Amino acid sequence: MAKGKYRRGASRRSLLQQFGAAAIGVSFAGGLAACGQGAGGRRVNFYNWDTYIGPTTLADFEAATGVPVQMSLFATNDELFARLRAGNPGFDVIVPSNEFVTRMSQAQMIQELDHAQIPNMSNLLPEFQDAAFDPGRRYSMPYTWLVLGIAYRKAAMRNGEVPNSWRYLFDSPQYSQRIALLSESADLIRLCAKYKGISLNNIPDATLTEIEQMLIRQKPHIKAFHEDDGQDLLASGEVDVVLEYNGDIAQLMSSEGGDAFDFVVPQEGTLINSDCLCIPTGAPHVAEAHAFINYLLDAEAGQKITEEIQYPTPNAAVAARMGPEYQNNPVIFPPAELMAKSEYGAFEGDERARLYEEIFTRINAA
Repeated sequence: MAKGKYRRGASRRSLLQQFGAAAIGVSFAGGLAACGQGAGGRRVNFYNWDTYIGPTTLADFEAATGVPVQMSLFATNDELFARLRAGNPGFDVIVPSNEFVTRMSQAQMIQELDHAQIPNMSNLLPEFQDAAFDPGRRYSMPYTWLVLGIAYRKAAMRNGEVPNSWRYLFDSPQYSQRIALLSESADLIRLCAKYKGISLNNIPDATLTEIEQMLIRQKPHIKAFHEDDGQDLLASGEVDVVLEYNGDIAQLMSSEGGDAFDFVVPQEGTLINSDCLCIPTGAPHVAEAHAFINYLLDAEAGQKITEEIQYPTPNAAVAARMGPEYQNNPVIFPPAELMAKSEYGAFEGDERARLYEEIFTRINAA
């Protein structure tokens, strides 16, 4: 997770440079490059977001269990879903966000967990031991929770203003060609609904049309639709305002030169996500997958991950080990009054998911 001008979160592609392609066991062109090697042996094939693991977590797990982990990376939930839709190519543990946990469980793309093999589930905060998107935690264990907001370069703000409304990204020429938006179709559309003052779930069709028209109007002012590497674009000076996850920007702000940037949850509220650990249907190493999930929920292992990735943890045992710099960080834990205006996105069926993807495709092509 280290390259470029700052220590953490330098790039959603940087793990290949940190660990080396052999250690990760993948090539982006070839997918699971080593997945078929020694398939009968013990291993974990892990499909994860980049910059989303501790620097020694994989090696520590292998040292503790003798089981190697081969990790490959995806950039969006849409990419994860598409990769597994035609069948599991050999992954044992994946990290979908909450809405996709529901979608993938309904599509029988993930399998039920054996809680007896995950005793560290007891470390979770009470509010994360169950979930509306996965009742009884049948299919998922929480890895992190997170919010989307606006990250910005302070020196580029006029008269020191704070871009505390989604208007700055979605409906204003003020930072023309200095804006980057996330390419996750459902998240982007739902945040536009928040900007319009309505719930981000069950968005009326008429409002979806308005959102599409608004973003097409805004398109000339947008520098890029990024695949969760908005912190790169901000740090490199390519943009001044970017839609990004709070943890990625907390990573940036905690590194050298990080005081040049800040992050705000807009006044309208935002989308809350929870990234989860799941075992896909057809996983070749189910026992090892359970052991790996249990290890990631361990207090010490979780602390090392959280110190690196700077995302809010759902793990009480981990939170208790973190210092006040983390516990009191308003980027990691936004103010209560803004969280009260924020919502989780609910999966509303494949047809609605495809509609969001189609809307985004038309916006991107405009």
